[in-house]
Amino acid sequence: MLTLEKFEQASEMVKNVTLPTKLVYSEYLSQQTGGKIYLKPENMQYTGAYKVRGSYYKISTMTEEEREKGLIAASAGNHAQGVAYAAQKFGCKATIVMPTVTPLIKVNRTKNYGAEVILHGDVYDDACAYAQKLAQDRGCTFVHPFDDLDIATGQGTIAMEIVQELPTVDYIFVPVGGGGLVTGVSTLAKMLNPKIKVIGVEPAAAASMTAALQMGEPVTLESANTIADGTAVKRVGEKIFPYAQENIDQVLTVEDDELIGAFLDMVENHKMVVENSGLLTVAALKQMDLKGKKAVAILSGGNMDVITMSSIVQHGLIQRDRIFSVSVLLPDKAGELVRVATTIANANGNVIKLEHNQFVSTNRNAAVELRITMEAFGTEHKHQILNALEEGGFRPREIGAKLY
Repeated sequence: MLTLEKFEQASEMVKNVTLPTKLVYSEYLSQQTGGKIYLKPENMQYTGAYKVRGSYYKISTMTEEEREKGLIAASAGNHAQGVAYAAQKFGCKATIVMPTVTPLIKVNRTKNYGAEVILHGDVYDDACAYAQKLAQDRGCTFVHPFDDLDIATGQGTIAMEIVQELPTVDYIFVPVGGGGLVTGVSTLAKMLNPKIKVIGVEPAAAASMTAALQMGEPVTLESANTIADGTAVKRVGEKIFPYAQENIDQVLTVEDDELIGAFLDMVENHKMVVENSGLLTVAALKQMDLKGKKAVAILSGGNMDVITMSSIVQHGLIQRDRIFSVSVLLPDKAGELVRVATTIANANGNVIKLEHNQFVSTNRNAAVELRITMEAFGTEHKHQILNALEEGGFRPREIGAKLY
């Protein structure tokens, strides 16, 4: 069972492996929502995510014999590093099964914590099935990423820290994947103060907790295709679900496009890199009336590879009209390119890329195409630039922007 005594024990225990992630007041998000918004930056943990809390507490509850047999887990990222790091601290062997498509940086980090890494399957479900079989064959202990009450207890220690630092908190927003984190946080929060509202947030394309609450039991989704890969879970845990069902006040869903904007907000306004799953809580704030309320958004992790990061930034800039492209047709004669560039410059636009296509028409004297990718301050400024081009007689046609 999840008890206050165990939560208190876990809260002391996890201090051995966690960094103090003090609440960060967000002036930007507070202005956006009308409430007082605080961030719980678990992305700043040594392993880059909150997962080490549950893993470490889970291992602490094992007997010496269970530890000596070794641990096995399946994960594509955060859980892998959490188990590997926690096992290293206890001096026991850990084997992590990861999908073959796992980014090399995550594989290497897991290895650096002393774990044996086995690559198997294309998705997490394949890796998990193989890990469970391996645990049975080797007689090892399988450490589940979320459907385990000890894991949930360790994750719930986040609620203890939040309430200790902000006793008058009204809302706690929690990312939801398999349900371990939200189960631990919501259960402990209600024990400490039943008035606290715990809001779960999951990707709209992987809303397994929403489906479970509607049906009254865990159900398996047909797919979980979302950029929030850390919360792309088709089915929430059986063991933890009764606690989640009892203690979660509401579950919100967020579209992938909203996570892109949230990423830019965190980078620009807080100078923090947060992975897509960790941004669910930030993106969901606008769905609630938080005027006059104190709310904490848990940023569950920050393990994002650089290629994904660059793609998110590009799409975010385009999404917010800070990068856009237009096509204009010009007569093929000297001075036309300068005239276009001058018009854009006078409107304070910044040209990033030009593509000159002389073969758009058989009559080059009549028209050649110029594709211009440029930077603006936002939607209003983009329209000012378009209007300036229109007034200059260029008849700009907006096209899909690409930075490459």
